[in-house]
Amino acid sequence: MIEASEKRSIAVVIPCYQVRAHIKEVLEAIPTYVDGIFCVDDACPDKSGDFIEEISLDRRVTVLRHDHNKGVGGAMMTGFGAASIAGFDIAVKVDGDGQMDPELIHKFVAPIISGDADYTKGNRFWDSRSLAEMPKVRLFGNAVLGFMSKFSSGYWRVMDPTNGFLAIHLSVFDLLDTSKIAPNYFFESDMLFRLNLVRAVVQDIPMQAKYGNEVSNLKIHKILFPFLFGHGKNAFKRFVYSYFLRDFSLASLEFLLGPLLIVFGASFGAWHWYLSVVNGHPATSGQVMLAALPMIVGLQLILSALNFDITNEPKFPIHRLMKSDWYQK
Repeated sequence: MIEASEKRSIAVVIPCYQVRAHIKEVLEAIPTYVDGIFCVDDACPDKSGDFIEEISLDRRVTVLRHDHNKGVGGAMMTGFGAASIAGFDIAVKVDGDGQMDPELIHKFVAPIISGDADYTKGNRFWDSRSLAEMPKVRLFGNAVLGFMSKFSSGYWRVMDPTNGFLAIHLSVFDLLDTSKIAPNYFFESDMLFRLNLVRAVVQDIPMQAKYGNEVSNLKIHKILFPFLFGHGKNAFKRFVYSYFLRDFSLASLEFLLGPLLIVFGASFGAWHWYLSVVNGHPATSGQVMLAALPMIVGLQLILSALNFDITNEPKFPIHRLMKSDWYQK
């Protein structure tokens, strides 16, 4: 429960697309300490917005509508933006399909209220009991994407990238270039990448997901390879921006020289292997060493740079800095 002395204005944002079967019970379960609820009808063919206005008497509820479908990411940009304009401090994303327990909202906002984090997100991998309830295909897909997310976002302690239960301090949201955030199901992963660019602190929140008879629109077999491509692109952009544009350090040299040495060693070795096959003369020990040594050194440089990247994860919440008198001046 949120103590009165720790009170911040909290908004819940619910993307609504084909959620008629569960949205009523989700709205009824939103705790009383939540100050506002923004339901975004993302051009839902079932007219979710009209249905919500019919069944809900909660004065906290505001229905926002899109004239065309923008995807879950687009719906969240609309909802977060509306909450920020309305003057709320923190916004929490809760899906309308009943898989997320609104009673957990206090766990997501508590680290932000205490000033320990700028952004929190759910992690279903924390407890083995949660894993037992998760469909095996979804478990495998999320595990693969989780490792890719660490590399692309720079948040090495964060897992479960497709988990949509999250909260953000809206002053941090206002720093993000929302026009570049993915509008589809890559939204949660892309948010982490964008948050790292502004050096926001992200914290995992252990949770258990609820799997009932609801039908998820997220199909792992359809999004796995597009997600891998998205993570690869974000990883490249993050390393270029963080280690060559915004800053330059020893790790920058290691990220640059490591792959070059590996490519040189592999190319040199492949060429002399080819010559040995064509000419019938085995490569000399010196040629073998000239191929192996650059690859070994290159691998060591990359591992050293990755170790620096892991320890370089943001540690000081930027929304606390933005409140300081020095920042405001």
